[in-house]
Amino acid sequence: MLKKFKIDTKLLKEMDLTLLIVTILIVLFGIINIYAATRMMQGNFAKNQLIFLGVSLVIVYVSLHFDYSLLQNYVDIFYWGNILLLIATRFIGITVNGAQGWIKLPGGFQLQPAEFMKFAMILMLAKKMDQFDLKVNEFKNFIILAGYCILPMGIIVAQPDMGMTMVCFFIALGIFFCAGLDYKVIGGGLVSVFIGILILWQTNLIKPYQKLRILGFLNPEADDLNTNLQLTQSMIGIGSGGFLGTGISLGSEPSRSYVAVFVPEKQTDFIFAVLAEHWGTIGAVVLLILYGILIYRVIINARESKDIFGSIICAGFASYFIFAILQNIGMTIGLMPITGITLPLVSYGGSSLVTTFLAIALVLNISMRKKKIYF
Repeated sequence: MLKKFKIDTKLLKEMDLTLLIVTILIVLFGIINIYAATRMMQGNFAKNQLIFLGVSLVIVYVSLHFDYSLLQNYVDIFYWGNILLLIATRFIGITVNGAQGWIKLPGGFQLQPAEFMKFAMILMLAKKMDQFDLKVNEFKNFIILAGYCILPMGIIVAQPDMGMTMVCFFIALGIFFCAGLDYKVIGGGLVSVFIGILILWQTNLIKPYQKLRILGFLNPEADDLNTNLQLTQSMIGIGSGGFLGTGISLGSEPSRSYVAVFVPEKQTDFIFAVLAEHWGTIGAVVLLILYGILIYRVIINARESKDIFGSIICAGFASYFIFAILQNIGMTIGLMPITGITLPLVSYGGSSLVTTFLAIALVLNISMRKKKIYF
């Protein structure tokens, strides 16, 4: 019976072991910082993240048994199922940080369907581009592909979750770019998005606090309402870390961590501020190097994939990592507006960690089966 759970050693030799090891190192580094951020709070955040890591590794192991190309048979079910789940949040969802995008689960856990939707959108685009033989510049094909992106983004923006909407948009943008979409179309799309934001600005979909964040980012000197307080506290904490960091105290004194005391959402959105305070510039650089290796390996697997389906999947995940990392770190140091985008593999959150590991599992699967079989 145990033989059923063994993976072919020939396939394992082809697996991108570097990608897997780097991913686990980033998560473990994140858990240490989650502990540092939450040790004075109620709730076992670090312990829960360890549980999520265990569940994620099991999912990775199980998923490696199956050829990723079989997913094409179930992509439609997964995509439309997630669309229904997004719609369901409008009726049974709970509001977290201003967005009604979460479903409460037994045991005190929460599910964010939008996390799985970005995963489903990548798979759908990969399947369709494979069917279209990467002919994305044909008008009919482009309209179909764009429709599969616009539908979930429209539902997510209505929650309203601007951060996740941005993630989905830049994932789609990265995929279209890698697929060879005409630059004029990409430019036109960016202009359309800018016009769309101006229109949304006049509606209730962009909440007052979100507008204040954007205005505060664009003109920090005129921050009369102190809407940049979170950013200010974050930068003070990061600055206090200096080059070597303050270190992590295992004691009970909260004063050892400025960020843990004064920065809201430090275990999720602002986990980088925790990391930079405790580990300093060296810790931040180490994390960026690990991220660089991860993204590089995903891109290499995209280039070596045996088919378009696998290449586009890898391209989608590379786009996600690049944007999410730049946005999250950028917002903690004032280079980007503050959004609810978490730092991949580092921030606390079960839905985010599991879906990110699903992405890594798929890339590993693609790396294992990159050689075409000839008869």
